[in-house]
Amino acid sequence: MDCPAPLRPLVAGSTWRRGVFLLLGGVLALPYGLLGVAFAQLFTNPGPPRLLVLVLLVPAATIAVVPIFLGGSRALEIAAVRGLLGVDVPEPMPGHRLDRETRLRAALWIGLHLTSGALVVAALFSVVPMALAFIAAEAGMDVGISGAERFGPFDGGDTGWLALLAVLVLAALGYAVAGLGALAASMAPALLGPASAERIAALEARAARLAERNRLARELHDSVGHALTVATLQAGAAREVLDGDPEFVRRALTAIEETGRRAMDDLDHVLGLLRETGEPSAAAPQRTLSDLDELIANSRSAGTSVHSRGRGKLDALPAVVSREGYRIVQEGLTNAARHGHGPVTVRVDVSPDGLEIELVNAVARSVSGGAAAPGGGRGLIGMRERVLLLGGRVTAGVEGERWRVRVRLPIGADG
Repeated sequence: MDCPAPLRPLVAGSTWRRGVFLLLGGVLALPYGLLGVAFAQLFTNPGPPRLLVLVLLVPAATIAVVPIFLGGSRALEIAAVRGLLGVDVPEPMPGHRLDRETRLRAALWIGLHLTSGALVVAALFSVVPMALAFIAAEAGMDVGISGAERFGPFDGGDTGWLALLAVLVLAALGYAVAGLGALAASMAPALLGPASAERIAALEARAARLAERNRLARELHDSVGHALTVATLQAGAAREVLDGDPEFVRRALTAIEETGRRAMDDLDHVLGLLRETGEPSAAAPQRTLSDLDELIANSRSAGTSVHSRGRGKLDALPAVVSREGYRIVQEGLTNAARHGHGPVTVRVDVSPDGLEIELVNAVARSVSGGAAAPGGGRGLIGMRERVLLLGGRVTAGVEGERWRVRVRLPIGADG
């Protein structure tokens, strides 16, 4: 059975949670109240010297006021607001330094929380016991109220009127708590919400996370895509000579096994980094141009003829340039195996100015007789993203009957 609309604020779960929030403010205000009472007695008592009382007041006031402006106090208030008021206030940025405006807003919120909480606690301890006593007296219980006592226009014998007044007071207190809680919920985003600098920092952190996930997605695409292409070509070649050259089939199956194992290692590594919880997997190290010979050997074992040449020391490259360079060559070989035909020429040169990568292969003919541009999908997009993130240049396209990819990466990037 639905509760009548006027009574819903009194029985709603949100009102009770917000009442707990206000009570929490009253509990936190208790030390401040005791401190105020203590110093009020010291000032009214002629015994202690006024100068001594003032000297004690300065550190006491400092200890009482400073916590209100601390970032930790704001974080605790945000947690209470999220849990008890049900307001989705963004959590503080870890390590972000609060500006003066944010501290002042948080201090104002804490002051209002303590004040409203103290009022609610005072009302509970003064009004509720008296109201319950009036209701109990009307029920026939002896609560020690005599007819000679007066309560405004009523005396102790007017138990009916006093019980009705008690019910009205308790209802008013419930509506007051509901109203204060709703007001607090509406004010929380304005006083505890992030400042402009904090919002910018949060957006920058989110952009960094998205960029990192995008990079990992490219890693997964390039690694697994290359492994599947190599394994598919090896399996196709083995099928063609299954009856006539069992030794080749054996080597192909071994290569497929090794390729699959490397792909699983890379997959485990990337998925470990993408997980929201748990430690990132360290099973597969990042592959760099130091592994270029192994990459070319794998492509050759899959049946792709690869001619490689280069100059300069690959080990001298920054880690990030070497890592991205490896993935660029890997993607180029994958595209050549999928879409091209004939041998692939790979050139990797290291100079003081940067890293140059060039891949050239013949272009397969489409059904209509035109040159089919390889790598025009996600692979080439990922390649361009890698190059642009490092401030490099990339050109890719058909030159005559050959597909050519040229990449230049500066070597000043930090790994």
